[in-house]
Amino acid sequence: MIWCMGGSARRNQTALWPFARAAWRRQECGPMREPICVLANAGSGQKAAVRIHELIAPLRAAGLRHEVRLIRNGALIAAEAQKARAEGFATVIAAGGDGTICAVATELAGSGIALGILPLGTFNFFGRSLGLENDAEAAMAQLLDGQETQVAAGEVNGKLFLNNASLGLYPALLERREAAYAKWGRSRIAAYWSGLRVLVTYNRPSRMTLVVDGVEQVRHSPMVFIAQNAYQLEEYGMQEGVDLIRAGKLAVYIAPPLRRWQLLGFALKMATRMARPYHDFTLLGASTVEIRTRARRRTIARDGEREKMRSPFAFRYLPDVLTVIVPKAV
Repeated sequence: MIWCMGGSARRNQTALWPFARAAWRRQECGPMREPICVLANAGSGQKAAVRIHELIAPLRAAGLRHEVRLIRNGALIAAEAQKARAEGFATVIAAGGDGTICAVATELAGSGIALGILPLGTFNFFGRSLGLENDAEAAMAQLLDGQETQVAAGEVNGKLFLNNASLGLYPALLERREAAYAKWGRSRIAAYWSGLRVLVTYNRPSRMTLVVDGVEQVRHSPMVFIAQNAYQLEEYGMQEGVDLIRAGKLAVYIAPPLRRWQLLGFALKMATRMARPYHDFTLLGASTVEIRTRARRRTIARDGEREKMRSPFAFRYLPDVLTVIVPKAV
């Protein structure tokens, strides 16, 4: 339940949200709650800082109490979000890509603090899933006139993910992608080219033990990919996974134990939407998944960011864990 500043009434409504295509609880709370903290992944350079201040100009024009914190080092985003929570901000706007938003969301989960999203990344899947425009100026206008709702998230070893989390081949792909971005700039072409290079240098699948909703199974797989964002899967035509997420489950994709050149064919099938669940790969719906590997520490990818975690890897679905600002229904 969300308290609205400036009034004693609390509203609890259920409605069909047209953009995210899912039924979410929604509360009408009028203007954005104050005070507001803007956490911006500014990277390096003066141009980024100027851009952020231009984007948040509507907050000043609306007379809303706010503070802007430019974060040059992406590793400090979570700490800054934790600080904003402790300082009592009612709304936190995360300006950046999906990785930045995920880091902020992890610290705000369960707090009731409203999360606003200013999309500055390449794909911006989470913001788009909420009905926000991919254009940052348009998204800011939507936030100012928006409303609050609660949404679900996934979690792995205590860290949230809003789109997906994975181990195995995909984290390696992300590492190569970041190297390509550094050399050629951030673009979809660079992302796809780096993925191809990872596939042709692939070694062999890993042995892992999975406990899916309490049922144990042993698999040999190059990758386990766990999705939480129905919008992202829908973008790639993966309807079976979409249905699982809408039913309140994580969609667990397990790649088969393929050799290098077989894996290239598998990737081509996935890219052309010809891969079939239960035939070309395993798809499971689960509320909880535990994965144990021989290696004590493995790289886990969460919403495009990589970090080392210790096995076992405990994934779970968390309903209504995050308060977000979405556009008002038309």
